[in-house]
Amino acid sequence: MREIAISKLKATCLGVIEDVRKTRMPVRVTRFGRPVAEIVPVSAPPEASWLGSMRDQMKTTGDIVAPIHAFRRWTGRSR
Repeated sequence: MREIAISKLKATCLGVIEDVRKTRMPVRVTRFGRPVAEIVPVSAPPEASWLGSMRDQMKTTGDIVAPIHAFRRWTGRSR
């Protein structure tokens, strides 16, 4: 496991976190040579995209492109 001093972590925090994310290898943070924390990669799988999450939840009936009946009354057109 890689170790990094807390003072160096303060200066390069975002880079260290990105490195942990990419390599999936934890980093131990030390203060005066003693471990105080560990930065570990997330163990949960990434969440699925919200795109397509409502698929098969609704049913489309009729024409969804044509104007609605109330709109015809506003324009003065009748059937």
